[in-house]
Amino acid sequence: MTQRIKPFGWKDKVGYLMGDLGNDFTFLLSSTFLLKFYTDVMGVDAFVVGIVMMIARFVDAVTDIGMGRICDRSHTTAHGKFKPWIRRMCAPVAIASFLIYQSSLADMGMTFKIIWLFFTYILWSSIFYTSINIPYGSMASAISADPNDRQSLSTFRSIGSTLAGLVVGAGVPLFAYSQGENGQPILDGGKFTLIAGIFSILSVIAYLVCYYLTTERVKLSDTPAQHKKNSLKNMLVSSLKNRAILSITVASILMLLSQFTVQSMSGYIFPNYYKNTTAQSVSTVVMMGTMLLAAFAAKPLSKRFGKAEISAVSAAFASVISLITFFIRPKNVWAYVALQSTSWLGLGLFTMVSWALITDVIDYSEIKNGIREDGGIYALYSFARKLGQAAAAGLSGGLLSLVGYTENAQNLPSVLNGIFNISTIVPTIGFLALALVLWLWYPLHKQQVESNSRYLREKHGH
Repeated sequence: MTQRIKPFGWKDKVGYLMGDLGNDFTFLLSSTFLLKFYTDVMGVDAFVVGIVMMIARFVDAVTDIGMGRICDRSHTTAHGKFKPWIRRMCAPVAIASFLIYQSSLADMGMTFKIIWLFFTYILWSSIFYTSINIPYGSMASAISADPNDRQSLSTFRSIGSTLAGLVVGAGVPLFAYSQGENGQPILDGGKFTLIAGIFSILSVIAYLVCYYLTTERVKLSDTPAQHKKNSLKNMLVSSLKNRAILSITVASILMLLSQFTVQSMSGYIFPNYYKNTTAQSVSTVVMMGTMLLAAFAAKPLSKRFGKAEISAVSAAFASVISLITFFIRPKNVWAYVALQSTSWLGLGLFTMVSWALITDVIDYSEIKNGIREDGGIYALYSFARKLGQAAAAGLSGGLLSLVGYTENAQNLPSVLNGIFNISTIVPTIGFLALALVLWLWYPLHKQQVESNSRYLREKHGH
């Protein structure tokens, strides 16, 4: 049953943007700088940090799906089914994020520091971040049933992520580093802890703006019979037979493996390989500019060619540019920035439509299974994304250890060449595999999505 409260409009778009801004003030701080903070400030081996982050992702296998089930089974309130969780959990997720980056503990024993990392990271990522991110992502399909509105929400969500990336990626390198010997930038633990606290406060503010501006319009009936049919076992079994869910899951893992390897390695290639943290900030600004350019192009291109189609082509383009960067190996940092930013233009188109793709998958699954599983399917998708993040963290940490990176061996030629290779080879392979999955395996191309949308409009009477 659908109940129109007020028309979908700019408040919903801006509010949804602010939700991902709140998410990414803590999420991007972790994905971009946690590995650097714990290797250079806390003195923990990169391989160990990567393993901790990977373990957390397997914990998410339980918490993500569990939170999805809680969302699907919760009753719709006057404020909606998903929105109340944003207000409840915004403060806990911000506090947990801040606890991760306590530089005052750097002189503690290694065992304590590893336990502290494990405890605080699990608390933030697998419990509190999950409890706000799953409802936030599921809320998109409840704000509007119209595919064009959902594409707008996906675009605005990606803009929110882009703005957070601009603040985090460009701001942190400017303020968190001190000048060491021979002009070597050194991450300052005290400054970083302060920055982490500021981002936690900003995330709470952004979440609350999201809560007050968005409106859930699509009301789904909640009956015991539906809950029994919509059991965890049935959902998992049906998902394994669902080509759309399986392929978008693999695509998400590949995309984030590539994207977050590039982001985490930026904390090494700029201060260590190029010895230029200013270029890291400029690179972030330029790359976020390309993402905004992609945001303007995403909707008209999607409408004409299809979301999956433009995603596959743009991912292939990003792979080619990363491969060219590997072979050219530019000595000038600004040439590297230009090539990397061009690659991100290709990634940007897929990023801007990625959240609309999952709403297409939810629609497809409703047609296929006869029930709607917004929270559950989004939870599976979120878990897939976290697997990609874990793979990036584990791979980056493991490869850094493999090339010999330690706190006291950062500038050996073999280590520096290894840093460059990791930063270019991994995205080359990952983006190419992503393009192939979207083009050859993912079934929801333009004609199928339009057909599904027409069917559900007739079914729900709107």
